[in-house]
Amino acid sequence: MAVVSWKEICLLSGLVVGCYWNSLFCGFVFDDVSAILDNKDLRPTTPLKNLFLNDFWGTPMSEERSHKSYRPLTVLTFRLNYLFSELSSSSYHLLNVLLHAVVCVLFLHFCRLLLDRSTSLIAALLFAVHPIHTEAVTGVVGRAELLSSIFLLAAFLAYTKSNGTFHSIVWTPIILTVFLVAIATLCKEQGITVIGICCIYEVFVAQGFTLPVLIDTIIQVLRGKDGFPHAVLQTLLKLIVLIISTLLLVIIRVQVIQSQLPVFTRFDNPAAVSSTPTRQLTFNYLLPVNAWLLLNPSELCCDWTMGTIPLVESLLDPRNLATLAFYGLLCVLAHHSLWYAHSSAKIVIMALSLIVLPFIPASNLFFPVGFVVAERVLYVPSMGFCVLVAHGIKIISQRGCLKKMSWLLIGVLLTTLAVKTFTRNWDWESEYTLFTSALKVNRNNAKLWNNVGHALENQNNYERALRYFLQATRVQPDDIGAHMNVGRTYKNLNRSKEAEDAYLIAKSLMPQIIPGKKYATRVAPNHLNVYINLANLIRANDSRLEEADQLYRQAISMRPDFKQAYISRGELLLKMNKPSEAKDAYLRALELDHTNADLWYNLAIVNIEMKDPTEALRNFNRALDLNPRHKLALFNSALLMQESGEAKLRPEANRRFLTYVKEEPDDANGYFNLGMLAMDANENKEAERWMREAIRLQAGFRSALFNLALLYSQSQRELDALPVLDELLQYHPEHVKGLILKGDILMNHRKDTLGAKACFEHILNMDPSNVQARHNLCVVYFEERELQRAERCLMETLTMAPHEEYIRRHLAIVRNKMSAMSAAGQPITPTGDSVAAKPLQQQQQEKKDEVEGWGVASGAGEDARKEKNLRKSSTTEITSGQGHDQSKKLDVSQPDKRTKSKSTKEIKDIEKKREAALKRLEEIERILSSD
Repeated sequence: MAVVSWKEICLLSGLVVGCYWNSLFCGFVFDDVSAILDNKDLRPTTPLKNLFLNDFWGTPMSEERSHKSYRPLTVLTFRLNYLFSELSSSSYHLLNVLLHAVVCVLFLHFCRLLLDRSTSLIAALLFAVHPIHTEAVTGVVGRAELLSSIFLLAAFLAYTKSNGTFHSIVWTPIILTVFLVAIATLCKEQGITVIGICCIYEVFVAQGFTLPVLIDTIIQVLRGKDGFPHAVLQTLLKLIVLIISTLLLVIIRVQVIQSQLPVFTRFDNPAAVSSTPTRQLTFNYLLPVNAWLLLNPSELCCDWTMGTIPLVESLLDPRNLATLAFYGLLCVLAHHSLWYAHSSAKIVIMALSLIVLPFIPASNLFFPVGFVVAERVLYVPSMGFCVLVAHGIKIISQRGCLKKMSWLLIGVLLTTLAVKTFTRNWDWESEYTLFTSALKVNRNNAKLWNNVGHALENQNNYERALRYFLQATRVQPDDIGAHMNVGRTYKNLNRSKEAEDAYLIAKSLMPQIIPGKKYATRVAPNHLNVYINLANLIRANDSRLEEADQLYRQAISMRPDFKQAYISRGELLLKMNKPSEAKDAYLRALELDHTNADLWYNLAIVNIEMKDPTEALRNFNRALDLNPRHKLALFNSALLMQESGEAKLRPEANRRFLTYVKEEPDDANGYFNLGMLAMDANENKEAERWMREAIRLQAGFRSALFNLALLYSQSQRELDALPVLDELLQYHPEHVKGLILKGDILMNHRKDTLGAKACFEHILNMDPSNVQARHNLCVVYFEERELQRAERCLMETLTMAPHEEYIRRHLAIVRNKMSAMSAAGQPITPTGDSVAAKPLQQQQQEKKDEVEGWGVASGAGEDARKEKNLRKSSTTEITSGQGHDQSKKLDVSQPDKRTKSKSTKEIKDIEKKREAALKRLEEIERILSSD
């Protein structure tokens, strides 16, 4: 084997980088979303063993909805990417480019076994720039092809070293080959086909057999005329080892998928569910289609499912001529390679083995797969194609008149392919660019129209998305997912009637239940989401809650392991005030997926509804054990700790709020609650800092503004509180407690009785029954020496609150004052003198009102609580297009209610508030009694 020089390695690597550097600017598109963004197996919090229990997409292999694609080593490389750069797409694309360069160098080593130095380099250069590879290299999920190819080539190169002197066997390379084959298979299933390539190499290249000689040898042995030659015995022994190894790997693979093939629908592969002879004619026609893509990669498409390639339904279909031509060419090449022993025959047989054997698992000829054509599965077969092309160019160049032309042809060919590859990479920049480029090639695939709609939907461009979804229903009228997409988009446009009609059409297209047969085996599991989406839509109408529940139960009856149905039904049951049944639904969902942090979170919300904060906190903690960055669990568990009033829980609550604001740095509610915790701990400077940050992020934040003003007031910084109150009242002019606090400060610290009077009168204009404001207004009259008006005011206040003894005492004090002045001959009308009044409202009580409880009816703090007491919900639609599954969840507001029972700490706080109120009343009485 000729050595590969560093110059050749640098040339190949440079060409790969030149063709694919722009892929670094592409994002995660198409299948990348499911394999990378939605795959929990990439997260460090997921145990490594899950990689060997789940399929390529993170679904447990034991589940019926699993695609049975077992590629744990490929997922492991994704996890390493995530470890270094999380979800930065550039690092994933960079590693793919580097892996492609490695494959090119190994392929050059492979070619050196068969071709001369220049011809092998031409083959490697063609492979490096061929546009058919863009899906495998630029699409992140194509890494499975790259890794499998690396170990496939390495296994073959190791096997070529197994022949020793005098036809002896060197076992170390064979053992290494079997190990590398196992590794290749764990990267992608087609890796096991290298065993067949090794067998062909051993028989027809290493041993030099032709098919006639091989047949003759076998016949002679069977007739007993000759014994097995030593060389043949050695070859047979090696082949037996390879075949047994292959069988063991196949058995293990079958055990892994639990002897179940994945479930595909007629939308994924229409020919797979067609009758004879349509199925056979179509599958055989797909072979020349794939060959044409290698020969002329001018029109590439990311998705060839559904109606992309119409079914071949008749022997008279002219496309059968392409099938016959393909098989004719294949037979010619096979005859040339198997009947002759010259070097050209060996080159052709190895090229054919690379084309045919790795393609067999994706050919649909032996078992159906989930696609019609997939460009990335041509990655390894293209190696054989490039060998044939390079060998053909060499044959042409040996003719003197065509030698110069052949080199020109090579230059033009490499340049054309490289430019096509480079421009094709830009199609993978985003989902919108990828699917619109596909529509230029094929407009008969409803899945492409759906996926363009999804891309526009993700940009909140619902009107344009709707046009694409509607076109998908016209292209494929029986596409359930397309009608679901139409319904979801109508809902996003607030056109509920049209949305319901679209969902009903989708529901009518669902196959009917056949007794004794599993429903899921005849329909895509995500199509069952039509029941969920329809139920989520109609449950907005309180009069149709039972109807929605019936839909959830229907979905569950069709698929008892349908986790999303239990989740959605649990939320509906909460809305129907059936927390016990909701709890049962969530517990059933947890039986199906106990590692789902959202489910533990939802269960915690149910516990709060059932007045069980201890169990709620325990389930919040379980959610955080599974996902330490679960934002809603962080926030609400910290809130629950804060509201418990237990000082020992404050540090952990503070830590969780700090973690939350790191995850959501623009959410003012996190900073506000940090401020409230600091106020509870009497850390005034910290409280002020957090409140200021909350106000900066959310102008007019009512709770933060009032509590900051209250903080200043309690810290004897009443004048600093005034501008904060002014800002509060600018945004919320009807904030009663803000007006009371402002009036108190104006009267007692600014001596501005007119300003104070305006505040209290404004409250009474809004709420004439407000006893506190009216009582404070009475004190303003007393301050202004309008004793008669103060008397009338207090009498009215006493009428409103006849059981308030302090009002009665204050009225008696005013009347005694008026009697004393009359007896002394002093006028009762105002004299301009001023008597300082003390604050009338219990400010500590105000603070507690602001923050107390989950469902406080009044008080500013409640609003901030309600904004964040959210339940993880599935009430939004579940995207069910023909593209990648995009199960989405949205959080819906659900204020949690506090338990009525009071803790010892709460009782002590209440006693302190009462004591403060009594002291304040004594001060008021002293003021009113003074001259």
